[in-house]
Amino acid sequence: MHNPITYLETKHNELHNGFKGWLAKQSLPVEAAVVTLTGAAKGAIFSGFTGAFAKDSSSTAPPPDDSVSPNTMASFQKSQAPAGGPLIHARNYAVISGVNAGISSVLKRLRGKEDVQTSMVAAFGSGVMFSLVSGSGNSHANVITAGVFFALCEGVLFKVSRIFIRPRGEDVMYNETRAMLSSLGLEKYEKNFKIGLLTDNTLPQLTDKALQDIKIPPGPRHVILDHVQRSKEEKKGGRRT
Repeated sequence: MHNPITYLETKHNELHNGFKGWLAKQSLPVEAAVVTLTGAAKGAIFSGFTGAFAKDSSSTAPPPDDSVSPNTMASFQKSQAPAGGPLIHARNYAVISGVNAGISSVLKRLRGKEDVQTSMVAAFGSGVMFSLVSGSGNSHANVITAGVFFALCEGVLFKVSRIFIRPRGEDVMYNETRAMLSSLGLEKYEKNFKIGLLTDNTLPQLTDKALQDIKIPPGPRHVILDHVQRSKEEKKGGRRT
């Protein structure tokens, strides 16, 4: 009998990779819309979990006894409720997650890689939108300040994460390849590219024969070649405009 946990994990990975493969074939506006909506949904769900946890934690605090003043009791009760309520929290998390995911997907499609610039621009956009929908951006300066604050925090976190998870020297030669395979749900074939020394510089010249030589099956080969061809056409179109 199969392990149910392993079975569920396998099915989840299949669905996830299938979704990413389908998404990579869509136009840029469709991909951005889908990623934004799914990111917003994840943010709202995350808000629900954190809100429930905060509520459970706050409920353990002992209430003031009957001798305290009404003002003190009112302050205590206010402190026990999440500011703005659960729907406001869900909206804020949804905006931050959705906008960040949407901008990141557009930049990764256009630039072919995910780096600190991509992360900071996406964070700036999510900070601006959060400031607008939360009501904290009552002036242009506040809106820009929120965006810059989000971007700086994201930049610091990105750099710190790279210190502790530093890629090997050869991995720098496969940044675009890694991003492409990840967007297609074909991450497991990264090692094939490395074995065949098909670095980022070789992506525009990829052929079916080259992918056969590194033992990539027919289905993934067609997906990869289609992605490479569309990327070249998009770059040509960008140069003409």
